[in-house]
Amino acid sequence: MAKILIVEDEKNMQEIIAEYLRRGGHTCFTADDGMDALLVLKSNPMDLLILDIMMPHLDGFSVCKIARETSSLPIIMLTAKGSEEDKLKGYDLGADDYMTKPFSPKVLLAKANALLRRSSLLPAETVNAGKISVIPASHKVFLDGREIALTYKEYELLHFFLSNPGQIFSREQLLNRIWGYDFEGTTRTVDTHIKTLRRKLGDEGRHIVTLIRSGYKFEVSV
Repeated sequence: MAKILIVEDEKNMQEIIAEYLRRGGHTCFTADDGMDALLVLKSNPMDLLILDIMMPHLDGFSVCKIARETSSLPIIMLTAKGSEEDKLKGYDLGADDYMTKPFSPKVLLAKANALLRRSSLLPAETVNAGKISVIPASHKVFLDGREIALTYKEYELLHFFLSNPGQIFSREQLLNRIWGYDFEGTTRTVDTHIKTLRRKLGDEGRHIVTLIRSGYKFEVSV
């Protein structure tokens, strides 16, 4: 049914949660800490995130905040603390629900199903251009109604172009926006990704226009 990421550093707890969710018909992914969780989220769009607070390297609050910057997927936070302050902080960062340890896996499954049903009823924000449709909440891209597979950076480039139609961006600007200022590669990385993106978009790839000595822009009227 749904793709669920379980972020829990206690292996036994992680396995128990995953087992109950799989019995409920869901596909489970797991991560042992916050850093691993972010890597999984970048490469695999999820339908639900179950997130422990106390973890090594990067805590659940930080992961929740970062995840919320790019996605609206439902988030259930797990905590050994039942304080009101922890719950309020989680809700402020974008968590949808809370469970305090120890808890019933059956109740967790019920909460997960409720959130999934609720989120499926909400219309997903869609960015359209020509025959291209991008759904930011799930990082899905459709070409004339057919879903196509893009890498994370290809998706980021396309979404950025569609969000800024007609604007000209130099290779350096695109490199900084998509790869970050600390990226050690060259601007040829941008050219390579745009070439591949155009190929995957087929005829719609013509909307990504190359401007000699200037860079690129996305122009639907081409």
